[in-house]
Amino acid sequence: MTYPVIDYTTLVFDCDGVVLDSNKVKTEAFYQTTLPYGEAASQAMVDYHVANGGVSRYKKFAYFLEQIAPRRFEQQDSDLDTLLKAYAGYVREGLLSCVMAPGLEALRQQTSGVRWLIVSGGDQGELRDVFAQRGIAEWFDGGIFGSPDTKDEILARELTAGNIQQPALLLGDSKYDHQAATAAGLGFVFVSGWSEVADWRAWTERLGVPSVTGIRSLVTKSE
Repeated sequence: MTYPVIDYTTLVFDCDGVVLDSNKVKTEAFYQTTLPYGEAASQAMVDYHVANGGVSRYKKFAYFLEQIAPRRFEQQDSDLDTLLKAYAGYVREGLLSCVMAPGLEALRQQTSGVRWLIVSGGDQGELRDVFAQRGIAEWFDGGIFGSPDTKDEILARELTAGNIQQPALLLGDSKYDHQAATAAGLGFVFVSGWSEVADWRAWTERLGVPSVTGIRSLVTKSE
């Protein structure tokens, strides 16, 4: 059954795992970026990243330096900057080349009267540049937003500004996406196809969260 997205005034999309097949790109980037700290620390970073899908890289690398591979306090600012720059380098090429969600253009055409936004844990400037280069930035007429602001902060701000108008629906692939949508008073659909949430089926069934395999599942088939 097609989920009735046309009934909403605003659609809010997560990026990684929803619009782009980029979860593996980000996971590998976290591994390679932290590998100089040792394989054990690097794997611990990956485990933390996967368990906290949707959280910004700024918070994840801060956690890495504070909890996984702590160093002297005065080193942490320079280490954080180095990690962020290295990570951005690994990610950029992957975001430009990874697969875009099948059906995304068709869904944009079918929801021409609906406002679209990206609200992602990815870096905002990076996202805007990648989406522009891939020729899809204009589809998101409500804006492309990301870290360092959190999803909670972005949703609250855009709701207050009237940019997100109810009824609104968030399409995400992480438990944090669901938490953020619920806290902001948005509807939520879990997109499972590229998600790294291992227990997503049991989790969505337990909470009664609707799910679809991918964006193509939302496209209304012509009779």
